[in-house]
Amino acid sequence: MIQLGVNIDHVATVRQARMTDEPDPVWAAVEAELGGADGITVHLREDRRHIQDRDVELLKETVGVKLNLEMAIAESIVRIASERIKPDQCTLVPENRQEITTEGGLDVVKLKRRVGKVVERLHKAGCIVSAFIEPEESQIKMSADLGFDAIELWTGAYANAKNSKSEVRALKELENGIELGRSCGLIVHAGHGLTYRNVEKVARLEGFCEFNIGHSIISRSIFVGIREAVRQMKELLIRYSS
Repeated sequence: MIQLGVNIDHVATVRQARMTDEPDPVWAAVEAELGGADGITVHLREDRRHIQDRDVELLKETVGVKLNLEMAIAESIVRIASERIKPDQCTLVPENRQEITTEGGLDVVKLKRRVGKVVERLHKAGCIVSAFIEPEESQIKMSADLGFDAIELWTGAYANAKNSKSEVRALKELENGIELGRSCGLIVHAGHGLTYRNVEKVARLEGFCEFNIGHSIISRSIFVGIREAVRQMKELLIRYSS
């Protein structure tokens, strides 16, 4: 059955806007699990703009499903992940302090030496390691060569498509990426820019086993609550992937 990882970063975004103690991402994780989330995803950024060290530490102790830590390959973050937190999964992502959200995938070809060492350290810590990459042949093959267990294909080109031609091209790239990734022995996930309105066409692509979705779910939760927002997204994924 298709899996849903719920990114709760933006619960912390609201909290940090006032530098207070609510809303609590740990509480949000509980509600997401009750709504049917198969995993909880958080991004511990170097600038700590939303999720804080304390959040990740508490989530490690309380999350009952898979805890997926999105992270840069910066030494300070790698040390936290490999020595202190040791989450179930680490997803290596690019990070630019000027960006609003993660833009594009990690260039594992250009950064292969650094990335390879990080993968090795995280494996020694007992973590599953995934690469957040664009659906390009060179990136997928290098991810396999570097020893990643999984890849998360960036769905931003599809989500941001301005016309049907661009959308069809993006979907074809994802389809090819799934096929190549699986042929390389990689588990294939998807994420970025997916919403209740656009997830159908991606969910219908055969081969994705997990979707990581955050902003759209947290946005809807303002009106219906996190538990119900997660339930609705999970229902859509199951329906479209069946």
